[in-house]
Amino acid sequence: MNLPNSITLARLVLTAVFIAAASLHGRTWDIVALCTFIIAAISDFVDGYLARKLNLVTSLGKLLDPLADKILVSAAFVYLTPEFCPVWATALIIGREFLVTGLRQIAIEKGQVLAADNLGKWKTTFQLTFCITSLVWIVTAANPDNLLHKLSHPDAWLAPISLWAAVALTALSGFNYLWKSRTLLKD
Repeated sequence: MNLPNSITLARLVLTAVFIAAASLHGRTWDIVALCTFIIAAISDFVDGYLARKLNLVTSLGKLLDPLADKILVSAAFVYLTPEFCPVWATALIIGREFLVTGLRQIAIEKGQVLAADNLGKWKTTFQLTFCITSLVWIVTAANPDNLLHKLSHPDAWLAPISLWAAVALTALSGFNYLWKSRTLLKD
C-alpha cells in the first residue's frame, strides 16, 4: 500500500461520506456533501499525479483509481437526477462507465491494457465541474445574492456548459473505447 493507493482508498471513504451527507437533509449536510465531494475530486488528480511522479503505479492502483472515480461520479449524478440532470444523461454517463469497465476486463483477459485517454480525462473534468457547480447551487440556495449562487445557477452558463460537454465527451469517449477495442470483441 503506497501513498497514491492510500489516497484512492480515502476517496472511496469520502464517497461514502458524500453519499451519507447527501442523503440527509439540511444546510449542514449539504455543506458536508459539497466539501467531501470537492476533496474527493481533488484526490482523483493528486493520486494519479503522485503515482506517475513517484513511479508508484501499481496493479492495485490501476484497478482502484478508475473504480473510485466511477463510484464517486455515479453517486453524484444519481443524487443530482432529475432536478439538475436528465435521467437519460445520467444513464448514459453510468452506462459508459460500465461499458469501459467491461472492455478493460476483456482487454486484461487477453493480456492487453486499455489505458485512460485524454477524452476520458476531459470527460471526468467536465463531470466533476457540473457536479460541484450543482452542489454549490444547493448549498447557496439560502443566499441568492451570493456570487457563487449566481454563478452556479442551473440556468447560468457554467452548469449547462459543463453538463452538455460532459455528456458529449462521455458519448465520444465511450465510442472511442469501443473503436480502440473492436479487435478484442471479434471472438
